[in-house]
Amino acid sequence: MLKDASLLRKYSRLCPLLHRASVLAVQSNLSSSCTSSSACRPQGNFQFNELYKPGDVILGGIFAVHFKAIAPELSFRTKPEQWKCESFDINVFQRAQVMAFAIEEINNNPALLPNVSLGYRLYDDCMNLQVSLRAALALIGGLGDVRADSDCKGRPPVVAIVGEPLSTHSIAVSRTVGVFSMPMISFCASCSCLSNKLEFPSFLRTAPSDAFQIKVMAEIIKHYRWTWVGTVGTDDDYGRYELRSLNQELESFGCIAFSEALNVNEKGKLLNVVKIIKQSSAKIIVVFLTKMDAAVFITEIVKQNITGRQWIASDSWSPFPIFASNENFKSFGGTIGIIPRRGVIPGLETFLLQLRPDADPSRILYKQFWETMFDCKFSSNVSVLANSRICTGSEDLGNTKTEYSDVSQLRGSYNVYTAVYAVAHALHNLMSCENGKGPFQNDSCADVATMQPWQLLHYLKKVNFTTNTGDRVAFDENGDPVAVFDVINWQKNAEGKVISKTIGMFDESAALGHQLSLKEEDIFWNFELGTIPESVCSKSCLPGTRKATRKGEPICCFDCVTCAEGEFTDEIDSVECQACPPDFWSSPKRNKCVPKDVEFLSYEDGMGITLTATALSGVWLSFGVLAVFIYYRRTPVVKANNSELSFLLLVSLILCFLCSLCFIGKPSPLTCMLRHVVFGISFVLCISCILVKTIVVLMAFKATLPGNNMMKWFGATQQRGTVFALSFVQFLICIVWLVSAPPVPAKNTRYNNAKIIFECDIGSVTGFSCLLGYIGLLACVSFLLAFLARRLPDTFNEAKFITFSMLIFCAVWITFIPAYVSSPGKHTVAVEIFAILASSFGVLVAIFGPKCYIILLRPELNTKKALMGRDIVKNQ
Repeated sequence: MLKDASLLRKYSRLCPLLHRASVLAVQSNLSSSCTSSSACRPQGNFQFNELYKPGDVILGGIFAVHFKAIAPELSFRTKPEQWKCESFDINVFQRAQVMAFAIEEINNNPALLPNVSLGYRLYDDCMNLQVSLRAALALIGGLGDVRADSDCKGRPPVVAIVGEPLSTHSIAVSRTVGVFSMPMISFCASCSCLSNKLEFPSFLRTAPSDAFQIKVMAEIIKHYRWTWVGTVGTDDDYGRYELRSLNQELESFGCIAFSEALNVNEKGKLLNVVKIIKQSSAKIIVVFLTKMDAAVFITEIVKQNITGRQWIASDSWSPFPIFASNENFKSFGGTIGIIPRRGVIPGLETFLLQLRPDADPSRILYKQFWETMFDCKFSSNVSVLANSRICTGSEDLGNTKTEYSDVSQLRGSYNVYTAVYAVAHALHNLMSCENGKGPFQNDSCADVATMQPWQLLHYLKKVNFTTNTGDRVAFDENGDPVAVFDVINWQKNAEGKVISKTIGMFDESAALGHQLSLKEEDIFWNFELGTIPESVCSKSCLPGTRKATRKGEPICCFDCVTCAEGEFTDEIDSVECQACPPDFWSSPKRNKCVPKDVEFLSYEDGMGITLTATALSGVWLSFGVLAVFIYYRRTPVVKANNSELSFLLLVSLILCFLCSLCFIGKPSPLTCMLRHVVFGISFVLCISCILVKTIVVLMAFKATLPGNNMMKWFGATQQRGTVFALSFVQFLICIVWLVSAPPVPAKNTRYNNAKIIFECDIGSVTGFSCLLGYIGLLACVSFLLAFLARRLPDTFNEAKFITFSMLIFCAVWITFIPAYVSSPGKHTVAVEIFAILASSFGVLVAIFGPKCYIILLRPELNTKKALMGRDIVKNQ
């Protein structure tokens, strides 16, 4: 619908003067004449392109039949001439004819306004604000009319005005006629600012408010996930208001790439806006322009060969798909428009084709229409263009196919039709004042002969009726109708003609969430392969990434950053990543959480198999040594080394090798307790045996000295008791540890967040320290005693081997401490097992290796004589 006016900025500054001028003009037109004669005559005279038909009640109308006005010379040394109009618009003229048709139809309807005939006076404002204001003043002042009643009472010249089509003109005109409470019903003005009843108390419209048009645009943009949008509007109050409103709607889910106010009359400004569009990455552009401005804008876009844009057109220019014809289709084909619903007016086409030119000056628009339609001039105008073809007046309208006779897309014209019927129903209700009790002061009714505009306005706001085609007409508290829009798409039909195809509808009265419906299969997308365009500043972040805004840029411009380890997001365009639950870890793509790998030293992995084989080898080796010692228990070598302690030591070594197997496999409460208890007791038993053997060696040497009889106090019973006592201390330590804070299975994520290290938590650090400390104490004592006895005069001095074994044992466990602390995960357990096996092998080899060597490989040395090469003291 038409909304632009180049003089609105000037009007906004002169608005108060115009208000006062209009009041004074009308008052002076009436009152001054009344005092000078018995009749009221308006002062001054304006010349308009008009249509007039007399009637009992006259309706005024303002239409933009010409869309170009030429200003006169304003020297003010002579009386200014009238504005001249050019460029007759036959499509808009159809709207004026629809008003005439509706009035004729109402006059022929005996059920509506019986005994009252309607007339009309329609003026052409030439799409110019000054002409529009003059037309409004002429209508309410009765230009050319003579009032016979001396007191100037009675009905005003017109009771209501149908128009203005332009929003910017409606703002100015409504503020003027609103002073007199003159109802003004626009059929095209859709600026949502006109819903303000404090500023525009007498303004109503049959065209939906732009607040809903903007809502439809925003819904479509949101539906297709277009978040990077450019907007262009007229450089006036209306255009800026619409751009601001749309930008506010879009900011809730997207961003504005650019928002430009355009004045097509300023070439530099036009070129600058076109340059911005060309350079912008935004593919979706919403345009609020009048039909005239859109024509200039489209020409420049096509001239600069700008393609690959999806245009969303306001209802001002979207009803004219001819803009996309021929070479323009490459740039503007596929344009989506938002326009009021299409209506049906039965019998209109016949009425339109019945028009004939008229010589009556009050019907001058008929002649102008005829000359435009048939490209001719009537004889009175031939002097203007000498080479023009002469109109005969008998040309056949039926043979023409133009927008004038096309009744398939009645939108603005249909709004004119409903506006006239709304006034007629209001008049009918005013005349049907029930029981003589009306809504006015003292319960009075209005008299149609003397009614005032404000009385008609009262009824007009309350009309609620259904048209012949079943459409409901009513106004809300803001004077707006129920918003119903068609969503159209510019595309070519089978004949190659560009048409407006309806692809959807918006119905304000529908349930929330179902107001907009689209037939997506019917939409033509003017892009490669007919694909739906994409318009984003930054492409959507896939699951597994989050949006990181760029400094100084809109929120729609961002980088996609991969979620950190342990975080995920399974949504598109996620603002932040979520942390995975404790036992889960993010997948490689960071789009979901997966259970963490549970890591422990198992029998299935290579390290576990190797350590298990090594431990079993130690067990079998110990069994082998034990078997050799049992088999050769009566030989001197076995007898000379305290066979009973040797057997017990070998059993303890077997336990040491076996306890390492408790460290392999999935930890459980039982294995966690067993691994440390068995380890502590078996090693204490082993070291106790070595310690007792060392003590026996020392005592045996001392017993060889004269007068020393110590061995009888440390015989076999005392040796067993000592081993038991030393082992029992470790047993008590283990019991206290297990009772107070036993080792339990635990999930460790300190070393590797992506894995769960399933291990045994030692529970009490003090208990574990006491267990190891006690083993270390016994090992140190054994080492010191053996070290002192290493040089005893003995051919086969076992103290040397004990010293060497304890040296290996201490070295292994001293090295174990830093290795244990620094080894993460299952390697910690592997280090502990390695220490157990290494120390066990060290004791087994160091103490029993030389003996087995003699027994098995050097049997000649396994004799009493060989062992007593020097003074040998047998221990048993």
